[in-house]
Amino acid sequence: MKVAVIGAGAWGTALAIHAARTGAEVVLWARDAGRAAAMQATRENTPHLPGHSLPDGLRVTADAAEALSGAALALLVVPAQHMAGVLAQLPPLPPTLIAAKGVELGTLRLPLEIFAEMRPEVAAGVLSGPNFAREVAAGLPAAAVVASTDEALREEAAHRLSSGSFRLYGQDDPVGVEVGGAAKNVIAIAAGAVIGAGLGENARAALVTRGLAEIARLAVALGGQAATVAGLSGLGDLLLTCTGSSSRNFSLGFGLGQGRSLEAILAERNSVTEGVATAPAMLARAARAGVEMPITAAVTAVLAGKVDVVGAVEKLMARPRRQESAN
Repeated sequence: MKVAVIGAGAWGTALAIHAARTGAEVVLWARDAGRAAAMQATRENTPHLPGHSLPDGLRVTADAAEALSGAALALLVVPAQHMAGVLAQLPPLPPTLIAAKGVELGTLRLPLEIFAEMRPEVAAGVLSGPNFAREVAAGLPAAAVVASTDEALREEAAHRLSSGSFRLYGQDDPVGVEVGGAAKNVIAIAAGAVIGAGLGENARAALVTRGLAEIARLAVALGGQAATVAGLSGLGDLLLTCTGSSSRNFSLGFGLGQGRSLEAILAERNSVTEGVATAPAMLARAARAGVEMPITAAVTAVLAGKVDVVGAVEKLMARPRRQESAN
């Protein structure tokens, strides 16, 4: 089977390496021709995934038609904020799994909603879970979910892309999976901020737990299932992103907690930190659905420079008391 991977960032490269290990013919598409040529020549994505060699069965190209020609499956691995622009450039697609997390600014669409509007004729689903790119590239044990309302797609994709080190589960709730994948980046910024500000592990645990309740509220309001949020694409991804030192969102929050400016932190990075754009977009989407998300609101205010981390936490702590519930 030929697999086309659209997007040559760290996660796209890691998925391409993994797919090649399963025996598939894999072509990785990079938007920039210079980067594609460098990766093909050096057999490494030095800027985004250094130290991980590309298998012999993996080709890199900047020609989207070449990448997609004859492909039985595509993995769309581009940032949520750029997805519409990339889709507008691509030729016809085979059944596609979206491996991006976020909410589009302006339109407030989830990635699968963007795809459904632009490519309604293509069967599509979501690949999501608690996965750091470098660990998947290294072949370390990991698990994720393939979520789609198309049973044939999710079963075939999970079968084809599973391996002894990467276990994939089928899921019929792509809305819940996408909400979990997007919102965990926002909660991770909050978790990093309280640790960076020296507010303690108790504060982080409280934010993660109540953050999970926020995610479940929004998932259900948008037509997803609360149970999905307790799985790999919700709780699993949240735990990894809020505790793992490799998390871009956690480390950004950590820097904010230490008093660094958002601009200074972003200037040092060559990859996208999705939670920065997702926070205000998700807050607006929640408001439209009538869902309260106080932690997301606090993160949005901190990112906008309206309040510092300590002030945001004080505001959260001063909220009216209520009975605890999972939603």
